[in-house]
Amino acid sequence: MYFFTGDEHYWHKNIITYCNRPFSSVEEMNERMIYNSNSVVKEGDIVIHAGDFALCSEEEAGKIIKRLNGRHVFLNGDHDRWMGKKRSWDIRYYKMENESIIVCHYCMRTWFKSHYNSWHLYAHSHGTLPSIGKSHDIGVDNNSFLPLSFPKIVELMKSKPNNPNYLGDRH
Repeated sequence: MYFFTGDEHYWHKNIITYCNRPFSSVEEMNERMIYNSNSVVKEGDIVIHAGDFALCSEEEAGKIIKRLNGRHVFLNGDHDRWMGKKRSWDIRYYKMENESIIVCHYCMRTWFKSHYNSWHLYAHSHGTLPSIGKSHDIGVDNNSFLPLSFPKIVELMKSKPNNPNYLGDRH
């Protein structure tokens, strides 16, 4: 199964204050997010992280990754210097069950195939930016500090309006 998440900010002490996260320390935040992730992600699952995974060294980030279930794909965010020269993608395209999905750290007003009602999953805004059409903030602050499964994304998209530039029957 696929899961989507972002903006975890492991080891980022100030994010607790910036985003009013309900944790008394960075260690408590890290442990809760590891626990939450492992409560839904199993060993064979794939987790796509839409940036800002950690604000720490590569070694510290590696220790967190080793404790997380599943295989992990990392997209670039603002605070991913831990990746060093192994920088990753800025944007990824996935096709799942006939749905086109664009994942990026940043929210976009239009995206690849948005005129065909493709989906856009983003982070960066920490739950403060309303979605447009078939887009959703997959950051932990917007999703109870949990990664979202593909079936959960499918359910969320059912209740969202069409993309503003959707061509409908015209295509």
